Amino acid sequence: MDITNEVAQIIGQAESSILEYKAVLPPSRNIAQLISSFANANGGYIILGVSENLEINGLSEDFHANAITHKALDLLSPQPKVYYQYVVYEGKKLYAIKVEKSDELVAVEDKIYQRAGSTVRLLNPTEVKLKPDGYLKIKDIYQKLEEYKKKATNSKIRVVGHYQSILKILDDLSQILYPVDADVPTTNQEGKILTRILFSSFVDNFETYLSDLLYEIFLANPATLKSKQQVTLEEVLNCSDLQEFIKYWSKEKIGKLQKGSVKGFIKENRQINDLGVLDETKQNEIEKILQIRHLYSHRNGSVDEKFLQYFAGKFTINSEHQMSISEVCDTLCYLAEIIDAVDLAAIAKYKLAQIDK
Repeated sequence: MDITNEVAQIIGQAESSILEYKAVLPPSRNIAQLISSFANANGGYIILGVSENLEINGLSEDFHANAITHKALDLLSPQPKVYYQYVVYEGKKLYAIKVEKSDELVAVEDKIYQRAGSTVRLLNPTEVKLKPDGYLKIKDIYQKLEEYKKKATNSKIRVVGHYQSILKILDDLSQILYPVDADVPTTNQEGKILTRILFSSFVDNFETYLSDLLYEIFLANPATLKSKQQVTLEEVLNCSDLQEFIKYWSKEKIGKLQKGSVKGFIKENRQINDLGVLDETKQNEIEKILQIRHLYSHRNGSVDEKFLQYFAGKFTINSEHQMSISEVCDTLCYLAEIIDAVDLAAIAKYKLAQIDK
């Protein structure tokens, strides 16, 4: 079925309950959510290569939108009736997806979305209840994270969800994590171990977010991937397609950050550096957080000489490093604020696809 004429007639109309524009090619999960939302309403069109202000930029030919769309359809259950193709409009190459209304609710990894006006809403959100008499700081941060879900990239939605899960665990296990007070480190041995695990987990996911964001930037703006850095033939052949290679390469670029070299990571990834969010002060703070994570993940909290280089005069060699849950929450909130600022800047600079939760 050729939908060229239908697309030509609808382009120029404002976004609505049956029309969504994307200036760039979003990740497959974003497309799956949009398809689900239209299928669970009255159907609709997704036009790639047109911005929300109706500027027709065209879609980069460096990537094959069909491959991303196929991956999106694989995430849907059941699969609705969908038509998709490239369309030339005013000399620009666009990509159009037409979604038919479904008789059954269409889910994306067990989540059901529906089109409401020009936005997408989640019909079956997971209800999380924090203790009514629990630690107030946890509740405040949890609510702040909810706000961060608005107008966010897919990468940010995932990391914020993980951070909220961490907060729920902190709330549920208060008896071993902060039996005396949230400002006092626990003396419970299991509580100490769990605190280290939870801290390491949300720091690791900060790194994962940056890697995923790089992938979204590369996907939306292929030119930003170009560099003189060499890759082996084996690295290329191990990937099934260009999109998979880009995901692999974005994760490779996170290597310096995983070794605690924030400045090296920023220097080598101009896509993040050019956002102007991570100044020297923030880089130094993140570096210290990464050193604590390293201590917790690899030395069970036992202070070593490298750690003392970052925290001179505050600890002694082989002493046990501990954090109160209040300090853990402050660190999680700090990283979440950086993620929010980076995400908003990346959306503005690279016109990344957004999900409005």
